[in-house]
Amino acid sequence: MTADGLSWRDDIDALVFRPAGHGGWCAVHRLAFRALLGLREPTPEDCLAHAAAHRPAFEAAAAGKIARRGYGAAASLHLTSRDIERAL
Repeated sequence: MTADGLSWRDDIDALVFRPAGHGGWCAVHRLAFRALLGLREPTPEDCLAHAAAHRPAFEAAAAGKIARRGYGAAASLHLTSRDIERAL
């Protein structure tokens, strides 16, 4: 399942994307979307639609975390609902 460079991975129950200018993967678990969307059981489609609608905030949250943590160019990372809420 994909949308605008965003994909859903059933094996980790998370949305994944590659942040602009970064070689690693960024994952956002379904539980983060529970907080962001206020839904008890957000579907993968709900999560993909929300991320696509707020793509700049997801990119900004990833860029901020990469910079704060000093991650290397190929490092993978996870975003929490708090990371994303700060960028919304």
